[in-house]
Amino acid sequence: MSILKGMLRKLGIEGTFNERSPIRVFLLDDDTRRHAWFTKRFKGDHLDIAETVEGALKLLDENAYDAIFLDHDLLPEHYHAESTDDERTGYAVALWLAARPDRQPASTIMVHTRNADGAMRMVEELRRAGRQAEYVPFPLLAHKIKHYWQR
Repeated sequence: MSILKGMLRKLGIEGTFNERSPIRVFLLDDDTRRHAWFTKRFKGDHLDIAETVEGALKLLDENAYDAIFLDHDLLPEHYHAESTDDERTGYAVALWLAARPDRQPASTIMVHTRNADGAMRMVEELRRAGRQAEYVPFPLLAHKIKHYWQR
């Protein structure tokens, strides 16, 4: 038990304060299974989901987020394509954020794609612009989320 919890209990106000404040989360991903995973992981928080670059840019322009999760490869244009189409991938969202330091300035950004090369390009652009961003392979994402936000 933490010292604070013990003091609150002695004062008779235990449980008055919510230890886990809700956060606002943005997800760019085209996989509905991941939508369900994030919804479960961030239950009690506000989660906005976009499946396209256009939808992502609209939400990111209109709202403020504590956490931003970006996928690189989005259906149908990019999977198994012979050439990259940066305008229809999470890379376009990373470039948009990098070019607009006034949008989402305090957000933690995590790129969770299976495409490591695409992820590193996104992270490099974001970091070059002074953003806090990192690539976290999806299998390691639960641990990282728990570390950052106790979810």
